[in-house]
Amino acid sequence: MRTTIDFAPLFRSTVGFDRLTRLLEQATPTEEQAYPPYNIEKTAENAYRITLAVAGFAEDELELVAHENTLIIKGKQKGDNDNTGANSAFLYRGIAARAFERRFQLADHVQVKGANLANGLLQVELVREIPEQLKPRRVAISTGAPQIEQKAA
Repeated sequence: MRTTIDFAPLFRSTVGFDRLTRLLEQATPTEEQAYPPYNIEKTAENAYRITLAVAGFAEDELELVAHENTLIIKGKQKGDNDNTGANSAFLYRGIAARAFERRFQLADHVQVKGANLANGLLQVELVREIPEQLKPRRVAISTGAPQIEQKAA
C-alpha cells in the first residue's frame, strides 16, 4: 500500500519556493517513473554519469534536453519496430518498447558534457563547473600596523 503525501499545507504561506515544491513532489515515486531503469554514478570529484537502459531505441528515437537545472530524456520509437513478419505474433513480449520521459534535477553549475548510446545503454556525462568568482580564494595576511587612510581636513 502506497500513501500519498500532500505538501499543499506546507506551501500555503510561502512565496518563491516553486522549485522546492516540484522537487518534493518528484521525490515520491510512481510506477510510471520506474521505466526505464537507470543508474547515477559519481565518476570524479566534479563529474557524474547517468546511465539509462534503453534497449530497442535507436539514437534518432532519443532526445536529450537540458533546460535551466533540469535534464529531460525522452524516448519514442518511430513506427512499428518489432521486427515481426506479417504471419508472426508474440507469444511473450517482455521487452518494453513504450515511450518514456525521464526528468533529472541538476544542481547549480552542473552541465551536460555529452551522451553516448552503446549496447542498449544511454550514458549522459555531467560535470560541475563552478565559476571562478564563486570558488573560494585565499586572502593574503600582511604583518605590521594596519594602513588607515587619513582624510584631509
